Amino acid sequence: MNKSNTQLKTDHKFTDYIYWNLVAAVPVVTVCVAIVKDSVAWLILYLILCILTVILAYKFYCSHCPHYIKGATTTKCMFFWGIPKFFKSKPGPLNLYEKAVCVIAPIIILLPPLYWLRLQPGLLIIYFLSLTVLVTTIRKNECCRCIYFHCPANCVPEDIT
Repeated sequence: MNKSNTQLKTDHKFTDYIYWNLVAAVPVVTVCVAIVKDSVAWLILYLILCILTVILAYKFYCSHCPHYIKGATTTKCMFFWGIPKFFKSKPGPLNLYEKAVCVIAPIIILLPPLYWLRLQPGLLIIYFLSLTVLVTTIRKNECCRCIYFHCPANCVPEDIT
């Protein structure tokens, strides 16, 4: 393993933000294409649902993260750059309710589009492949170097900490 993948990542760069949001854009755009073929109204409702769900995750999950807790007034992480810190920082582990929100939020975003995607097998394949790439790439490149040790996905080897 090369050295860059064994050191903890204490700061994210703007290029990290651009990269991760581009990778995450593939399944999002795929879903939007699938939904808009049926109805613009459904697409708008789905996007509103996504925004509200991301706000919940930002409040209950991100507010515990060391990247959020740092002294700046805006967030500088792999998915949020320049977003004001609307919520109070909460150093320490997630409680059971916060963990539940963190599990349910992605389900709320990922499952409803399957209704439209099942009608378009090509887009469904792109959706699953792009989600797989997103999740495996995050696990491989971020979770194994993350300073958010209370995160349920953190997989930093004990010899690094």
